[in-house]
Parts: sequence; structure tokens; C-alpha cells
Amino acid sequence: MASQETRLLFRNIDEPGLASIEAYRKLGGYRSIEKAFKQMTPEEVLEELEDSGLRGRGGAGFAMGKKASFLPRGDMDKYLCCNADESEPGAFKDRELIQKNPHQLIEGLIIAARAAGANRCFIYIRGEYDLQGDILDRAVDEAYEAGFLGEDVLGTGEQVELVVHRGAGAYICGEETALLDSLEGKRGNPRLKPPFPAVQGLYDGPTLINNVETLSNVPHIVSSGADWFKSLGTEQSPGTKVTSVSGDVKRPGNYEVELGIPTRVLIEDLAGGPRDGRRIKGIFPGGSSSPVLTPEEALDRPYSFEAMADAGSMLGSGSIIVFDDTTSVVKLALRTARFYHHESCGKCTPCREGTNWTVKMLERMIRGQATPIDLETVASVQTNIIGNCLCVLGDSMAMPVGSMVQKFRDEFMDAIERGVPGASLGAPSGDPAIAPAGQQPMPARAGAVA
Repeated sequence: MASQETRLLFRNIDEPGLASIEAYRKLGGYRSIEKAFKQMTPEEVLEELEDSGLRGRGGAGFAMGKKASFLPRGDMDKYLCCNADESEPGAFKDRELIQKNPHQLIEGLIIAARAAGANRCFIYIRGEYDLQGDILDRAVDEAYEAGFLGEDVLGTGEQVELVVHRGAGAYICGEETALLDSLEGKRGNPRLKPPFPAVQGLYDGPTLINNVETLSNVPHIVSSGADWFKSLGTEQSPGTKVTSVSGDVKRPGNYEVELGIPTRVLIEDLAGGPRDGRRIKGIFPGGSSSPVLTPEEALDRPYSFEAMADAGSMLGSGSIIVFDDTTSVVKLALRTARFYHHESCGKCTPCREGTNWTVKMLERMIRGQATPIDLETVASVQTNIIGNCLCVLGDSMAMPVGSMVQKFRDEFMDAIERGVPGASLGAPSGDPAIAPAGQQPMPARAGAVA
């Protein structure tokens, strides 16, 4: 199985003591900072990142170097925020990267700050990641002591300050502008855009926001070059992807593969496929917010940004959730809708009301109290939500629920006629298919130390 993985960020992930700066430096860590600060100008670092084609690994897939280039030049304070608020159901890759190799992230963040001209940096980590937050705190202290952070990085006169900030358990703070409000001590609500964070972000200053996996790629690109990075993956999706596979598979866990690998290899070979005697019924290819694909649509398709988009879904956070033929799609749709309804900030009407009505109508179906017109109403509500919310949280419910209604319509009609036998309408019980990552043990990769 290991031969089907291409380990870049996970190359030494299970090395004992890797979270310490001594172990990280013995394996070549922090050499890229020496190169970026002493052998390259900020413009050259930025050009290398742009040329690499590195796309954001947090969900949107926007080119990281291009995003950094949007920040204006000048002597004002500029900010870099690492989004470590990993709350997407099905996602637990950043958790392992932070827990086992925090200095890889810190090194990437410092180099990215140089490329963007940022001098003040924050890692916003979800509050439930208490252990990982402690590990990051220690790693940041070690980086300051070694001279990689502070007012005079490596004696170059460049300043890079870094603070680890813990969130307070709100999924909405994973949205970049809500994260900024939370960092400023306000309630985490999305901001109206424009202005975009690159122009007016944290404390009204120019701000670059990237996630953990994106920044962890930066040292490798600076060390080996953009052409080397582009030799991995596909033309439109270069590099590797740490993919969290969970749900109804034999070996759930994190697997790092080249983008463009067949999805079947990820699910059936690396993750072991469905349990004996069961068959795959559907797949969330990019976390719970991605439209569901049937196995016929997904398994023989390359796992890349462009291929998932062509299939009518998205790669998103790179979190594959598999459900088999024992799963009630109606119950799964309800659990998905309940999660997003609970996490909606309520600021905009389409999300606040749309998630609420979706939950109520799906509950009616499960009770056997709905009519066929209710199914049309559910589908219509999802259509009216998509593209009409202040942020993408409403879309994150509407896309998967809408896709389930479309692709498993007969099952919904059967629920309308007979209800769902044995279904409970109590609060979600932490179903691993949609519970937030921090509320369940992190599945270990086969053979890995959890």
C-alpha cells in the first residue's frame, strides 16, 4: 500500500520525536528558511510559489502564489493567518500534520510571510484541538529561541512574529472573514466582500489567509523548486494531497497521494474498500459540504480538482466520506442538514431560514408525514440557497442535500410513503459519517502511530 502513496508532507510523519525542533532539523528542517531569507529576495520567493501552481488545500483550490501576490507592497503592517480551524466533518488531515510535524507548518508560514511581505502571523486553531495547540505553542517557542522568528530572523533584519490563537468551537470561524472577526475579539460572523482580506483584512490591514496543508507545502517548493513540484500530480492540480478517508471503509485514515490518482485506488486499495458483503452506495469526495457522487461517477475518475468539478462535485478539503448500502440516505441528509443548521451564524436569511426549513421537511419525511410536494420543496429550497448567502455555509448544506435528493429520489419517495423504520429524531449521536472531526478519535493510517 505504501507504494501507492507519494509522501511529501508525510515523508517522516512517524519519526519519533519529530514534533521537536532537534528532530526536525536533523531531517533537514529549516534549511528552506535559510535559502528563502539569505539566497532569495521576497519577489523571487513569491515567483517560485506562483510558478509551482500550488492550489489552496483548504477547499476553494485557489492558487496560493496568486493569492499572496494580491497583497499591496509598502511598509504598513501586513498579516498572514493560518486557518487551522479544521471543523469540516470528515477532515482530520491538518490535525495529524500539526500534532506530528508542527515545525513543517511553522517553516512554511515564515517563508510565505516573506513572499507576501507580512510581518505579523497568526495560527488560528480550533479550540477542540487542545493537544495540538499545546504542541504548536512549544514549537513556536522553539522557533523563537532558534532565531527563526522575532525581530531579526536569522540576522537578516527581517521581522516575523507568530501567535497561536485558539478558537472557541464555532464551525463558522473556518470561513476566512469570520476567522478574522474572531481573531479581533468579535463574534465570528462572515464579512461582506468586497473589500477582500488581501486589501482590508485583519485589523483593516492587508491579510493573506491559507490553511495548514497549503503552508506545509511551501518549504518543499522552495527547497526543490517549482518545476519539481509540478512534476507531481496533474497539470491543473500539481503536487500531492493528504486525503482523509472515513466512513464505511476497512482502513480509515490519512493517505498522501499524487493528485490525479484514481479515486478507486484511494478508497479500495489504500482504505481497504467497503466492509465484507457490503457495497458502496455513495461518496462525499471533498468532505460533508461536497455534492455526493455515486460509485459509478467517482471510482474510476482521477482524484483532482478538475476531475471532481467535471463530475459535478468538488475536491474541497480532500476528505472522502464513504457510505455503504446499509445507510439510509434520508437520515444522512437530515444529519448533514442538522449540522449546518446548528452551525449557521444566522446573519443572512437564505442560510438561516433555508437550513431550518430543510431540517423540518426532512424530519417530516422520516416520520412518514410528508407528501410528494415536500420533496419538490426541499429541492427548491436548496436551489434558492446556493449562491445567495453571505458565505458558503448555506451552500455547504444545499449542495450535498440537493445532490442526495437528485440521485436517490426513489429512496426519498419511499420515506414519504412509509417513513424510515427505526429512525430516531433525537440529536445526532456523533455518527462518524458527519460528526465534526474533533468529536471522534482520529483514525490512524494503516501501520501508523495514531
